[in-house]
Amino acid sequence: MFIDEVNLKLIAGKGGDGCTSFLREKYVPLGGPDGGNGGRGGNIIFKADKGLRTLIDLRYKKILKADSGQMGRGRNQTGSSAEDLIIRVPIGTTVKDTDTNLIICDLTKEDQECIIAKGGRGGKGNAAFMTNKNKAPYTSELGEPGEERNVLCELKLLADVGLVGFPSVGKSSLISVISAAKPKIADYHFTTLVPNLGVVSAGDYSYVVADLPGLIEGSSEGVGLGDKFLKHASRCKIVCHVLDMAQVDGRDVISDYEIIRKEIKNYDEKLYNKKEIIVANKMDLEVSKENLKRFKEKYPSLEILEVSAATKMGIKELIFKLKEILESLPEEEVYNNNEFEDYVLYEFKNEKPYKITRIGINKWLVSGDKLEKLLKMTRFNSDESALRFASKLKNLGVDDELKALGAQNGDIVCILDQEFEYEERLY
Repeated sequence: MFIDEVNLKLIAGKGGDGCTSFLREKYVPLGGPDGGNGGRGGNIIFKADKGLRTLIDLRYKKILKADSGQMGRGRNQTGSSAEDLIIRVPIGTTVKDTDTNLIICDLTKEDQECIIAKGGRGGKGNAAFMTNKNKAPYTSELGEPGEERNVLCELKLLADVGLVGFPSVGKSSLISVISAAKPKIADYHFTTLVPNLGVVSAGDYSYVVADLPGLIEGSSEGVGLGDKFLKHASRCKIVCHVLDMAQVDGRDVISDYEIIRKEIKNYDEKLYNKKEIIVANKMDLEVSKENLKRFKEKYPSLEILEVSAATKMGIKELIFKLKEILESLPEEEVYNNNEFEDYVLYEFKNEKPYKITRIGINKWLVSGDKLEKLLKMTRFNSDESALRFASKLKNLGVDDELKALGAQNGDIVCILDQEFEYEERLY
């Protein structure tokens, strides 16, 4: 099965908990703290694999979870870090965060990899909290939670040339004679149900051609198969319109061209403005010449190549013409910078890491990834840990902002499912 879209929930590994321990040995009175740190949780990494052609391996894996790090131990032993979970996907896979609608990565090269969900760091053991003032700290951290993300994996085939056109115009026949691809060919519509890729050799130069399933009117809005496969043309450098000049099915060749152009424009303006070339197919038939003449009168400026997939007329000229155009075209990016997560996070990295909302007369909600992560890593059964958490909030400016917003002593402050009582002096 050709699967080119998969939704997944990713849960990176939790960091191991830090250890609270004190050295207890014979002849060593008042042994100091020796609790080790926890190990790092496993990352979830996506890696491009040239041996894959579809996302079918992920089709039934709704949740992917990496292992957690090991707990720290006494004698300053750090817990083992968990193995990373590596997910192999086809080259051309884009991974998008469905909550923000931003692209995390676009894997377009062999063995390219990206950390999609980061494992949590290990919690610090009590040995890490020893200071000149506090020689015997009882506090230690819980492991940091692993990153959780909802993502869409979308495969967009890597091809230099995309063959587009109505069903039964001869796209599959054409790719079968210009490359070694062997697509199913039959005299009924939508014989091609999945894109076919073929490698074309032009002397010492080679390039990839994609035969996309037939487009029809309304494809950009989901009619037929078009909306599923128009995206596979987005990486192409050349959009190759294959037209049935014999009008075998009784359609008008000019109307066919105009409908396909309209659907491409409705789908993606960037794709609409790519280099295009017209392949006038079935030119071995006498009726095709009159239809071609009429088409040229309507569109005199278009670059048109006359071929016949059946007799192989003009095939060599087509192969080398596409090579010539490809060599002259610059490399271009499929996505704009502002569609990528890294770019957006860099632009707004100095924003305040939390948000305070009043949810009642005497109740406040404090939210933010950094704060919530800090809460999850705090052992509230230890007074030292609780005081450290309060100090962290104060340093982040939460206390000052609550006061400025009108919080009074005794108000309830909520962070996730935990509730605290606001005190102006300490909190």
